[in-house]
Amino acid sequence: MYDISLDNFQGPMDLLLHLIKQKKMNILDIKLEIIIDEYLNYIKHLDEMNLNIASSYLVMASELIEIKSRMLLPSSNEDSEVEDLKENLVNRLIEYEKYKNIVPVFQELETERNNYKTKSPSNILEYKKDEKITSELNVDDLLTAYKKFLERCEDEKPIKTKITKKEISIEGEMKRIKAKFQNQKKINFVDLFLNNEKKYVIATFLAILEMSFKKEIKIIQENNFENIVCEVIE
Repeated sequence: MYDISLDNFQGPMDLLLHLIKQKKMNILDIKLEIIIDEYLNYIKHLDEMNLNIASSYLVMASELIEIKSRMLLPSSNEDSEVEDLKENLVNRLIEYEKYKNIVPVFQELETERNNYKTKSPSNILEYKKDEKITSELNVDDLLTAYKKFLERCEDEKPIKTKITKKEISIEGEMKRIKAKFQNQKKINFVDLFLNNEKKYVIATFLAILEMSFKKEIKIIQENNFENIVCEVIE
């Protein structure tokens, strides 16, 4: 009859639920005297087998004995107390069953959560550099700046234009740029362009490239996305 052990249960409430289900009873309509007898007989059987019984099971046994003893007494004013004790036990069983039924749901959620890996936030300040970045730019950087300048020229282009036959030479633009550097050692890249007309822009740009190639000027940018500056090489 008793082929189970306390190791199969998580406490006395768990054992009571097992006995109720074994008798195919509804918790709200259990025959308490039958369940109490089943519980006490089970505890007695374990005691006869000299098995260690957890104190919580013995405490529950004492509560059930009290309820049973009150139920056996003749009807009196204590009937309401007996009903209170029975109602309290049933409510505890209902509450315990709710927790017991929700445990598998949380276990499933825990298993699912273990499939995800998280990374603690990193401190990006360690990648921040206080010193300014100063380096000579390559032709690609200069072409990018040139492209942006052309876009600005397109926006600022007048509605009406005049056709001129005046020729603009790279050598002439180089002389003009060198003359500007006589008064200042550093000049913004865009300030070297005298005119927004396409032929002037192209001639000036090629002149800057030629002077950079000849090591007459160097082109620098202190920080990303800041203005490009041309500086005379002494």
